[in-house]
Amino acid sequence: MARNKHPEETVNLILDVAFRLFMEKGYEHTSIQDIIDHLGGLSKGAIYHHFKSKEDILVAVSDRMTAESNQMLAVIRDRSDLSGKEKLKTIFAESINRPVQNDIFTVAPDFHNNPRLLFSLLHDTIEHAAPAYILPIIKQGISDGSIQTDYPEQLAELILLVANVWMNPMIFDSSEEDSCRKFMVFRQMLQGFGLDIVDDEMLQRLRELALIYQKSRR
Repeated sequence: MARNKHPEETVNLILDVAFRLFMEKGYEHTSIQDIIDHLGGLSKGAIYHHFKSKEDILVAVSDRMTAESNQMLAVIRDRSDLSGKEKLKTIFAESINRPVQNDIFTVAPDFHNNPRLLFSLLHDTIEHAAPAYILPIIKQGISDGSIQTDYPEQLAELILLVANVWMNPMIFDSSEEDSCRKFMVFRQMLQGFGLDIVDDEMLQRLRELALIYQKSRR
C-alpha cells in the first residue's frame, strides 16, 4: 500500500497524481481530496507530512517539470566545442525534439485554468533559466563574435519568453497555422540579431506538436 512506501517514493507518488490532476482539471479545480482519492490509500495526514498546502505541491510539481529541461540546458551551456550561436541552435533543436514534449502536448494542460502554473513558468523563465543558462551563452557568443547585441540580459529573456510562452500553443490555444506563423516571426526576429539558428526541420516539429495539442483538445 502507498502508506508503506519510503518517503521519497511517497512524495513522487503524490507529485505524479497531482501533476495529472492539475493538467486535466486545472489547479484551482483540484482539491487535496481529489489527490487523496487517486493515491491508493494514502491519508490526508500523510500528504500534509510532506507538503504544507496544495500550493506547496504545485511548487514541487513545477520544479520537477523544469528540472529535466534545466539539466539539458546546463549540459549544452557547459560544452567547450561549440560557439555561443551553435549552443543556442543546439538548445532549440534538443528542446523541441525531446520525447517528453509529445506527452506534455498530449495531456494538453489548460493554462487558462492553471494561472499559478503559468506564473511559475514565467517566473522560472525570467528569474532562473534566462540568467543561468541563456545569458552565459549569449555572453560567450559576444566574446567569440557569433552573436551581436548590446543588451545580452534582455535578449536572453526575450528569446525564452517568445519560445516558451508566446509560441506555446497550450497558452494561447494556437492553431497549427498560427503556431507556424509565430515560428516564422521568431525566426525573422533572431535573424535580425544575426542568429540564423532555427530551420525548417524545427518548423515541421513545431507543426507536429501543434497537431498533437489540437487533437487532444477535441
